[in-house]
Amino acid sequence: MLNLTRPDGSRPEDFHVTRRTAAGMLFAGYAVAAFSAEAAPITTSSDGLVTEWTTIPNGAAKALPAFVARPAVSGRHPAILVVNEVFGIHEWIKDICRRLAQAGYVAVAPDFFYRSGVDLPAKSDLKEILAVVSQASDDQVDGDVRATTAWIRKQPFARPAAIGITGFCWGGQVVWRSAMIDPEIKAGVARYGQLKKVSLRAAELKAPVLGFYGGKDQGITQEDVAAMRGALKAAGRKDEIIVYPDAQHGFLADYRASYDEPAAKDAWPKLLAFMKAHGVG
Repeated sequence: MLNLTRPDGSRPEDFHVTRRTAAGMLFAGYAVAAFSAEAAPITTSSDGLVTEWTTIPNGAAKALPAFVARPAVSGRHPAILVVNEVFGIHEWIKDICRRLAQAGYVAVAPDFFYRSGVDLPAKSDLKEILAVVSQASDDQVDGDVRATTAWIRKQPFARPAAIGITGFCWGGQVVWRSAMIDPEIKAGVARYGQLKKVSLRAAELKAPVLGFYGGKDQGITQEDVAAMRGALKAAGRKDEIIVYPDAQHGFLADYRASYDEPAAKDAWPKLLAFMKAHGVG
């Protein structure tokens, strides 16, 4: 069993992956470095959906790849940008996109680490993974986010004034930052994203954000959460942070050992309600 409790995944000493186990994980399409052999990942049907890879112009020599899941029915739908963990676009991120699409959204998951050319879901060495992740600067990622919302606004199946963002772990911090730098984003839901850096910039938030955090997260402490709440209050913000006292880091990821089913089931409808309450629904 792999147990990821750190803010950006585990360290090498936290787990050991055999060749046989790694091969099974890779075949299933999940991130090798995070999959628990005891997990029972949720699989969402693609019936009634269009699922595809596309490329998004972002000013780079090679355009930004993105996985898209959306309702097959005609018309314009609200959109949610889905930001992955450090493991890139693997089967769980695709399933999150399908879940959102089944709820009526256009879900777009950009591959923020594509420039490296590394197949991150296939990697079991966290040092190698984090070396790739570290190459994606805040400015680069922010640019890719803005490119994605610009692309969404031009699509005939998306409502241009109804764009939200959600993200996990590494992607959770991207959510907070995106709500500061992209005026096209109307609402954000951050799942256990690091807070130390963004709490210093709370006054820059332009869109409302809902945060989900675990009380037993060893990498994002309750002191961090309290500091963010204080920064939001000082900035006159009404953003909300929900803490599940018994949950660890990664508690929403049903392919990990850290999955907390009661917390995950409570958080999902709250995400949908928050998006709708802020015009993304």
